[in-house]
Amino acid sequence: MKFQLVDKIEAIEPGKRIVTTKALSLAEEYLADHFPAFPVLPGVMMLEAMVQSAAWLVRLAQDYANSTIVLSAAKNVRYASFVAPGDVLRCEIDAIGIADESAKFKGVGFVGERQTLSARLELRCMNLADRHPYLANADRQIVAELKNCFELIGGPVAMAQAGPG
Repeated sequence: MKFQLVDKIEAIEPGKRIVTTKALSLAEEYLADHFPAFPVLPGVMMLEAMVQSAAWLVRLAQDYANSTIVLSAAKNVRYASFVAPGDVLRCEIDAIGIADESAKFKGVGFVGERQTLSARLELRCMNLADRHPYLANADRQIVAELKNCFELIGGPVAMAQAGPG
């Protein structure tokens, strides 16, 4: 199962910085196990929200050249506070460098003014067809879905607000 952990793009400077939010609801299915008497967003999901946020910067910088962007390394990860149902996790991600096959970022997560986590992320960028040429059509379908998702979470609005860059 894949979880969408970016509900909205609040601000974006293509190739440089992105701010996203994830509103945590008690309806999130993983909260039933983590933890029934004290539901909180698992730390790995907080980190994944940062990865998904950073991936939008990569997609825009590369003009959606890669269908798949995955975490290859998470360094200096520090958790400072819980994210509970009713909270809104705000991820602030700054690009260190974006290349064709990899990208590096530093990120911080907040609930209000309270820091929840910080990390340095390294992402790997690829297409499924790079290893299996018969998956080229799948790459095209994934990219089309990603472009639609970008529209739904407010990417174009955030870019328009940022102005020419």
